[in-house]
Formats: sequence, C-alpha cells, structure tokens
Amino acid sequence: MLLEVIATTVRDAVLAEQSGADRIELITGVLEGGLTPSYGLIEEVVHRTSVPVQVMIRPHSQSFCYNESDLITMIKDIQTVKHIGAHGIVLGTLTADRRIDHEILRQLLDEAEGLSVTFHRAFDEVSAQEMALEELRSYRQIDRILTSGGKSSVLDAQVEIRKLVQQANQSHLQILAGSGLSVDTIPAFLRATGVKEIHFGRGVRVDNNPINDIDPNKIKTIKRLLKDHDSTG
Repeated sequence: MLLEVIATTVRDAVLAEQSGADRIELITGVLEGGLTPSYGLIEEVVHRTSVPVQVMIRPHSQSFCYNESDLITMIKDIQTVKHIGAHGIVLGTLTADRRIDHEILRQLLDEAEGLSVTFHRAFDEVSAQEMALEELRSYRQIDRILTSGGKSSVLDAQVEIRKLVQQANQSHLQILAGSGLSVDTIPAFLRATGVKEIHFGRGVRVDNNPINDIDPNKIKTIKRLLKDHDSTG
C-alpha cells in the first residue's frame, strides 16, 4: 500500500516524508483544487526530500479545458519540472463536452517524456469514467489516475472505485483514491475497494483544515493501518 500526501510548502513536504509518506503531490492554491507551484518551491522540495515528488501542472482553476496559451504555459512548466529533477507531474485535460482532450494531452505527454504522470481529478468530471479509463490505458506514460469515483467523497463511491480498480488491474494503471478519507474510514474502505494507493490532503492536517499544518501523527497512524492491511491480505 502506498500513501501520497499533498504538500503546499517545503515544511509540509519534509514533515510528510519524515512521518512516512511514500510520495508527495506538490501544489499551490489548495483551496482551488491545486495549481502549479513556483520554480523555487519545486526546487526546494525536490532538494530537501528523497521520496518521489509529483508536481501539479495546472495553470488556472477556471476549468480543465485549455487553450493554446494555456498549453504553452503548461509545456514550459513541464520543462521546468524536468530541469529541476522532480519525479513526475500531475495533469488532466478535458474537452468542453467532458471527454479526455487527447490533442492537448498528447502534446503534454510528449514534453513529459521520462516523467511519471498522474492523471488528476479532472477524471471525476468526465461523462463516462469507464470509457475514459479505457482511453487512458493507451498512454504508457500515465502511471495512475487520481479519482474519487466521480463523487465529492470516495466514501460515497466505493462501488465505483472498486469497478475502476478491477478495470485498471488489466492494465499498467493504478487507481489512486482520494478525497474524503480519514484515519477512521481507511480499513473498511480498503477492504471494500481493493485500492493499492491512497491520497490525502486535508485528512492529514490539523483539524482537517486544508490550510493548517500537517499532523505527523495522522500520517504515522495511516501508515500503520496500511501496514496492517498488507499483513492481513
């Protein structure tokens, strides 16, 4: 089982790693669902941590539909991520009719060669998730899909998450489940869905407030629960 934790500062990233996080999703604009962090923040986090760092590539929070200017911005941000030496990127592209925007996605992936790629929760806005997953299976560069099963909380989408996990098991993709999880709900959620990777943001922060500090004890507790799950099968 793998635990990914959102970081918005260098302190977040260092605390997350020290507490047991296996991977970091680095963003800014947490209240907007995550935006691309600055060059300086990316560089400091990459140099101060040893776990994989996945950097958000999202130029604005207006939508997941991008024009030519957005594309140029995203390509330059990906080039920056590669230059700094981060492990990977997090992105998602949609058309106005809520389908995967393959034209934009292919151009971004061409630039991202050699990086690990997470397709983010733009996936939760597609009109048909099973069809979208089939389409994403054709991209060998995409390693995982971050999703809440199309609901605001994964706890309300356990059947959908399980179906996606079963579908992804026939491919190279992993389903990274996130949004709405808490320490108390992890064991039952893992048993119900079969996910192997989980994603935490506000759930590992003081008072579950997304702008508060990370609570190391929450991460340590989650890691213990994941280890217990692994040992019991």
